[in-house]
Amino acid sequence: SHVQSLTLISMLGFKGVDIGLFEERSHLWPSREFKNVKRSGRKLKRKLDDMGLETADVFLHMRRDFIPYAINRPEPTRRKKAREWFIKSLDYISELGGKHLSIAPGIYNENESRRDSWIRCVDELRWRVHEAYDYGITLGVEPHVGSIIPRPKKAERLILDVPGLTFTLDYTHFTRAGLPDAEVEPLVKHASHFHVRGACRGRLQTNFEKNTIDYKRVLRVMESENFFGCSQFLCLVFPATI
Repeated sequence: SHVQSLTLISMLGFKGVDIGLFEERSHLWPSREFKNVKRSGRKLKRKLDDMGLETADVFLHMRRDFIPYAINRPEPTRRKKAREWFIKSLDYISELGGKHLSIAPGIYNENESRRDSWIRCVDELRWRVHEAYDYGITLGVEPHVGSIIPRPKKAERLILDVPGLTFTLDYTHFTRAGLPDAEVEPLVKHASHFHVRGACRGRLQTNFEKNTIDYKRVLRVMESENFFGCSQFLCLVFPATI
């Protein structure tokens, strides 16, 4: 159960916890939590307080499949709903006392040019960065295969096009595609949240015996980029066997 999961995290000595609002596939579904944002947020906040935990990040997914409600869908009605849920996410995080929100970055839509998909993505993200800033919340997008930023160089371009945007960075999305750690490292300086798990070529998640990511090197890069020097930068480590 969710309470048991939070209890275990607390017993392991963690102070921060990521909250997943994943529709149809997590303990907390946004469609349920958003029926009364203040009540839901305050209820979860009490649970976290009782266990000595703070919200490190809230990650919003509107559907099990991220494509139908990608932020840059061409359908106005879907973009409108995505914006509405984004604002509700900010309200929810505010009730939790959190400071970080993660979302998927958008996609290249079928039946339209890649340029049009990119421009709409940039517009939507600029709006979201502005709204999050007004709440005092940092917005991070997670680069991943299948998204509009499946490779590090593309991800860097998005950061340049959307001032104030940051990354929720997970090396494993690139490791699965066979990219070396060195190609991912330039993204660390843009990261505001970090995921750690084992991965190898062809596997998004594996145990640490088969893991090929050099996390000692990653930590050195994070330290050189002052990742641990800012209070807004929060690090989550979670089991590779889930």
